[in-house]
Amino acid sequence: MMTTPQTLVNALEAIVFDPQMPLASLAVALIKNGSVHALHAVDNRPAARQAAQPVLNADSLFRVASISKLVCAIGAMRLVEQGVLALDADVSDLLGWKLRNPHFPTAPMTIAQLLSHTSSLRDDGGYNFPPETALRSVLESNPKVWGTQGAPGDYFRYANLPWGVLATVMERATRERFDRLITRLVFAPLGIEGGFHPFEFAPKVLAHTETLYRKRDDKEVWNIAGPWVAQVDDYNTSPPAPRAGANYVIGTNGTVMSPQGGARLSVASLAKIARLLLGKGEVDGVRLLKAESVAIMMTKRWDAKRDKGDSDFDEGVGAIAGWGFGLQHFSDTPGAKGDRLVEGGGFTGVGHFGFAYGLTSGLVIDPVSGNGLIYCQGGTGADPEKSKGAYSSNYRFEERIFTALARAL
Repeated sequence: MMTTPQTLVNALEAIVFDPQMPLASLAVALIKNGSVHALHAVDNRPAARQAAQPVLNADSLFRVASISKLVCAIGAMRLVEQGVLALDADVSDLLGWKLRNPHFPTAPMTIAQLLSHTSSLRDDGGYNFPPETALRSVLESNPKVWGTQGAPGDYFRYANLPWGVLATVMERATRERFDRLITRLVFAPLGIEGGFHPFEFAPKVLAHTETLYRKRDDKEVWNIAGPWVAQVDDYNTSPPAPRAGANYVIGTNGTVMSPQGGARLSVASLAKIARLLLGKGEVDGVRLLKAESVAIMMTKRWDAKRDKGDSDFDEGVGAIAGWGFGLQHFSDTPGAKGDRLVEGGGFTGVGHFGFAYGLTSGLVIDPVSGNGLIYCQGGTGADPEKSKGAYSSNYRFEERIFTALARAL
C-alpha cells in the first residue's frame, strides 16, 4: 500500500488550510522515476458535501480545465497514426469547406498549427457555441476570431478556439461525436473513468465528480469568512444536462463538448497519462501511441527566443517559453516573468496548466528524470489575483504546491 510521506502531507495541509488563501480541496499525484510515488487528497469542502460524499481521494474527478487540451492532442495523434488525420494537411479537405483567415487568404490551416497554437485563431469572438450553431458560420462571419499578426504557422498565441476547430475536424474524419471518440481513443484503452460529458457518466463515476467552489457570491464579492459557493458540477443539487441532443449534427460544431477544457478526470488518471508520455506511448502494458508520436508531441514547435508570437498568458505575465503539440515547455527561467515551477528552480519539462471556475490544475513531467508533478485544487477561498507568485507567473499557492511535490522527490 502506497504511503504518502508525512512531510508532504503536512505541507499540503498547510496550503489547503491557509487562513489567507484556503482551498476547497486538493488532490495530488507524484511520479518518481516513471512510477507513482505518492497520491494524496486534502478535503476542505462544505460539511454537507463531505457528508454526502465522505471520501475525497486521488480517484475523485475534477474538471481539469485546459489539461483537457493534452488529452485532445493524444487522441489526435492516435488518428494520425491510423492515417485518419495528417499533421500538415489542409484541414479544409476534411471539413468539406475552405477554412481561411481572411487576412491571409492563401495560407492553409493544418492540424499541426491547431495543436501548437499557431493557427491564427483567437478567442475574442468566443470559443464555445450552442450545438445548433454551425462553427463554419462563426468562422466565416465573425472577424474577431482571426488574428492579424501573422498567417497560420507564423505567429503563436495561446487560444481555446483552435481546439473546437480540431474537435470538429476529428468528428468529420471519424463520424463520431468528440466526447465518445476521445473515450474510445484514450480513456477506454487506458481504463480511465470520466470524460468530457458527465451526462453519460455511470452513477458511481458521477458520484465521484467534484463540485468546484469559490468563497465568492453571484456579484463576484469575495468573503473569506463566508460559505463555499458552488460554481459548476454541483450534481448533488441537480443532475448534469446533455450538452448535445439527438439533433446535433456530428462534425458541425466541435466546441459543444468543450475540448479545450471540459474533461473530468482524477489525479490518478492524470498520473497514468503522464506515465504514458514518460513511457514513450506505453503504460501498464498498454501501447497507446508509438514512441515516435510522443516524440513529435514533445518537440518544441514554437520557441519564444526564436519565433514570433505572444508569450503572455494574461495581463503581461510572460509565462510561455515554448510549445509543442498540447504541451507547454517549461525552461525553469528565473524571474517574475519566467516559467519557473518550483522555488529555487531545478525542474524543467513539459506539461499543461488549467484554470476554470475556481479550479487550478497542473501536470508537468520531466522526460529526462522520469519525474512528474500533478495536482487539482477545487476552488479558492480568496481572490487568487491577490495571491500572485513570488518567483513565477503562477499563483502563490500553485508555487507552494509544486514546490512541496518537488521536494518530496
